[in-house]
Amino acid sequence: MAEPRNRYSTVSLIFHWGIALLVLTQVLLITAHDATEGPLSRELVQIHKGVGLSILVLTMVRIAWRLANPALPMPAGTPRWQVIAARTNHVLFYMLLIGLPLGGWAASSAGGRVIEWFGLFQWPLLPLPLNRDLAGTFMDLHKAGVKVLYVLVALHVLAALKHHFLDRDNVLHRMIPLIPRRP
Repeated sequence: MAEPRNRYSTVSLIFHWGIALLVLTQVLLITAHDATEGPLSRELVQIHKGVGLSILVLTMVRIAWRLANPALPMPAGTPRWQVIAARTNHVLFYMLLIGLPLGGWAASSAGGRVIEWFGLFQWPLLPLPLNRDLAGTFMDLHKAGVKVLYVLVALHVLAALKHHFLDRDNVLHRMIPLIPRRP
C-alpha cells in the first residue's frame, strides 16, 4: 500500500504561494497608488488591474487543480469545529479570489475605464451600462471584500502558527517543505 502524502504537490505549492505573493503585490500597488498622483498613480492602477485579472485566471485554474487533487486531510484528532473553520476559510478565500477581481473588472467596465493587461492587450470590458454610480457601488463592494480578505489571511496565518507551535503537528510543513517534518 502506498504511503499517504505528507505534503502538498509542487503544483499546489506554486499556486498557494504564487497567488499569495500576487495578493501581497496588490496591497503594495494600491498603497503606492494612494501615495502618488498623476501618471505614476494611473500606471500603478493599471498594473493592479492586470495583477487582479491574473489572480482571477490563476484561481480558476487552481480550483480545477484542487478538484483533481484534493486537499490533504487535517491531522488525526483535529476537532470537528476546526476542520469546518478551515474549510470555510478556504471556500471564502476562493470566493474572494474570484469575486474581488470580478468586482474590480465590473467597476472599470461600468466606469468605462480601459483595462490594459500589462500593456500587452486591452482586456475586454464587461457588458455593463456606463454608470458612475454603478461603478462606485462595485468599487465599494471591492473595498469591503478586501477587508474581509485581510481578516481571512490573518485567521489563516494564525491557524498555521497554532498548528506549528501549539499542536506541534506537520500542517505548516505541508505548505513550507523547508520546515522539518516532525516525527
